[in-house]
Amino acid sequence: MSEARTIRRIAIVNRGEAAMRCLRAVKSLRAREGSDLQAVVLYTSVDRDTPFVRHADVAVELRHGGSAVGAYLDADGLLRAIAGTGADAVWPGWGFLAEDPAFAERVEQAGLCFLGPSADTMRRLGDKISAKRLAEAADVPVAPWSNGEVADGEAATHHAQRIGYPLMIKASAGGGGRGIRVVGSAAELPEALRSAAAEARAAFGDGRLFLERRVEAGRHVEVQIAGDVQGHVIALGCRDCSVQRRHQKVIEEAPPFGLPAELREEMENAAIRLAREVSYRGVGTVEFLFAGDRYFFLEVNPRLQVEHGVTEALIAIDLVELQIRIGRGEDIGAVVVREQGAAIEARVCAEDPSREFIPAPGQVVRFDPPLGAGVRIDTGVVAGSRVPPDFDSLIAKVIATGRTRDEARARLVYELRDFELVIA
Repeated sequence: MSEARTIRRIAIVNRGEAAMRCLRAVKSLRAREGSDLQAVVLYTSVDRDTPFVRHADVAVELRHGGSAVGAYLDADGLLRAIAGTGADAVWPGWGFLAEDPAFAERVEQAGLCFLGPSADTMRRLGDKISAKRLAEAADVPVAPWSNGEVADGEAATHHAQRIGYPLMIKASAGGGGRGIRVVGSAAELPEALRSAAAEARAAFGDGRLFLERRVEAGRHVEVQIAGDVQGHVIALGCRDCSVQRRHQKVIEEAPPFGLPAELREEMENAAIRLAREVSYRGVGTVEFLFAGDRYFFLEVNPRLQVEHGVTEALIAIDLVELQIRIGRGEDIGAVVVREQGAAIEARVCAEDPSREFIPAPGQVVRFDPPLGAGVRIDTGVVAGSRVPPDFDSLIAKVIATGRTRDEARARLVYELRDFELVIA
């Protein structure tokens, strides 16, 4: 893709809140430009009566003989459904096939615009060992590591002695917290290697592992980036995603509290260098661990992330719209990023806290957020919606903004305290 491209109809290969997010961007862009831009949603039978289906310009039911989740992972079925809609672009959102280079490649081969990075970029960044080597080539700080795959226990022991304990075992093809182990001593290493490899093979079909030094008391800081086909790469601010449960984010805020301005600028420049190393096209995130006065590369997410809304609230730039503009071949080099105040996001999930937060699907009997000033809620449900057991338990994201961090926090606390949600 090196020239202007017309996009008139976008197929959304996602559901729920993600689909609603894209629909909102499409309708906003259409109204502002006075264009005929439309959105097609692909849905399964469990979502037939949901808001994202009702609000779509065109809705196509995915026929599937297995699970509803499987329908969104079936590239053949998705491409067949898209072919009959007249869509000329595909928006993957996050999850499902959003980071699948084979799917992105097939979308482009079908003559459609994939609103995300190229398949080659995904392959190079999706493998964590490859991504670390790319980071080193771009002069991005990397924590001491095994400099590649650990082939066996003997190699792991050798590298562990050099790196020092505590350390992390990570799956090269990992994601979602799977294939990760914290190792505090040499005695723990053999069993941790065995269990991490088994989990990685089961989850990703790839048992390759590497070791890296554990960054004690590290904060998880992300740099939002975007790149266009002309070669421009820009940083769209940072966010802190350190509050997590079982390696899953719960609270995110922007800008990261207490991060020195000069260090933040270094991180943003490092993210830009890495993105340029792979000719990054689209919107994505470069993740770092920050501790003391140092930061280390963690990974790249070559897609839009769930928590992108907290960045949008801070910079007042619609990142889904930016994805569409990049897909059309527009130059984003002149985009000006201006931050105003602070923003904090909390995730609301259909989970049972009395049972270790296991998913608790059911019918949404009541959904009544107070929606005070400076509050945005991204959701895919309304009262009467069904939360199926097939998918992720995320119900809504509550994003509060303020002139200061304390004001944003106070608004979020108020919103969550009076947020009425009943699922039966």
